[in-house]
Amino acid sequence: MMDTLALRVAERDLLSPTLLRLRLTSANANRLPSVTPGSHLVLDLPVKDGARRNAYSITQAGKGGTFYEIIVRHSPTSRGGSAFVHKELTVGSILNASCPSNFLALESTAKKILLIGGGVGVTPLLALARARMERGETLEFHQFCTPEEKPVFESLLVPFGQGVACVHAGRNALDFQTLFRRQPLGTYIYTCGPNAMMERVLTEATAMGWPERRIHQESFGAGGGNPFTVTLARTGGTIPVAEDQTLLDALESADVPITSLCRGGACGMCRTPVLAGTPEHRDHFLSADEKASGRWIMPCVSRAHGACLTLDL
Repeated sequence: MMDTLALRVAERDLLSPTLLRLRLTSANANRLPSVTPGSHLVLDLPVKDGARRNAYSITQAGKGGTFYEIIVRHSPTSRGGSAFVHKELTVGSILNASCPSNFLALESTAKKILLIGGGVGVTPLLALARARMERGETLEFHQFCTPEEKPVFESLLVPFGQGVACVHAGRNALDFQTLFRRQPLGTYIYTCGPNAMMERVLTEATAMGWPERRIHQESFGAGGGNPFTVTLARTGGTIPVAEDQTLLDALESADVPITSLCRGGACGMCRTPVLAGTPEHRDHFLSADEKASGRWIMPCVSRAHGACLTLDL
């Protein structure tokens, strides 16, 4: 069984009507596990209709394992997770969490890192930028958001300084080709945000000759989609997946044993064989050939093309 941590909410700071920053400390006075920049943890959230397991990036960690900080957006389509964090968690609340994992680690050989965030996708990038800044290493940070939230994100990026970090209001406020063209050799791209933004970064960068190994992406899930049903071949059960629900959430709610870790389509832990139906792939783990075969799915982010899937579960 995966190791768990007992965490206490030590501080809560409402950055905007939808963004809440939490400082979490050990609930039993133990030193928290050390983390590397880009790490995340999974919180067990006891919502009304059953536990939710949501992944959150650690934006900052205290020296000596004293605290973790996370930022949580309250989604209007939340099935209970982010709403629970915003409305129910108070200073002193205790939660269980996974030990931190990292699938967005910094490349030690990078001459420069180019960070591109969208919305709450800023969270894993903050830790990467802070680590580079503390080491005196080169970085450039571009953050996209709505005009209303621009002041909030500007305040988050203040420590990195003007000329290094810039907040853009609107999806088309920056010419990616011009941005990529002026980067020095040895630059690595790190991007996190809406899938459409990350796909644009990947498509435009690779079209200009950037190697994919120098483009790192992290997803917080791929949003919703059309509802569908999943049939479990070994048990014979049928489970509905709602339009605003992930396949992994649906399986966990039905008490189907399935291993998961990143919950963002990066680690491969939840890879599941598909026996019938066509997956709609949204992960960053399966190869192009594996996706084309239709034989595997990552339930944490991917869905069905069509009304149903049959899984080897």
